[in-house]
Amino acid sequence: MSDRKPKEAFSLELLRSGERAEFARLVETYYEMIYRLALKMLNDPQDAEDILQETFTKAYQHIQNFDGRAELSTWLYRIATNEALMHLRRKRPQTFSIESPDYADETAQEPHQILDWRSLPEEELMSAEARTHMDAAIQNLPSSLRVVFVLRDIQGLSTREVGEVLDLTETAVKTRLSRARLRLRAELSSYYSERLEAGRR
Repeated sequence: MSDRKPKEAFSLELLRSGERAEFARLVETYYEMIYRLALKMLNDPQDAEDILQETFTKAYQHIQNFDGRAELSTWLYRIATNEALMHLRRKRPQTFSIESPDYADETAQEPHQILDWRSLPEEELMSAEARTHMDAAIQNLPSSLRVVFVLRDIQGLSTREVGEVLDLTETAVKTRLSRARLRLRAELSSYYSERLEAGRR
């Protein structure tokens, strides 16, 4: 499910000097990854396009502030993630930020009855309908859990990289990722249970 990051080979000197060809190469390298991140976070192609444009506009405007301690991809993910979370906050003012996740997320008991997906045929797991249901389940996650799941399990960042993007400890990333996975498995279990039952009829 994850998308591996390309190896970075950009000249910070050229980027900071405003060299458009070098910045265009940066955009060409990362625009698909940033778009996929925004699309998984917002579930709207037009909103994802807006986040994509805003991310690279801000990157171009603020490249002088990039200190080089993190990778450029991490910096771009941080900009895109912040833009996506602000967009969610504008649409749903009650949405909490990544720094202050829903209190219920931190205290709720984890689901217990989880279907063993190994009993399902592979074509069932990989069907278009199943992927659509999976996307809907991701959208049902609180934003504080969704962003960790998308960055780690879909975009393929390491736990350390996710922590750098979101300014979280690795322990916090692992905790939220575990909760996100369990919530998804609980929600998808009911869907696959119905599919199994239908197959037995």
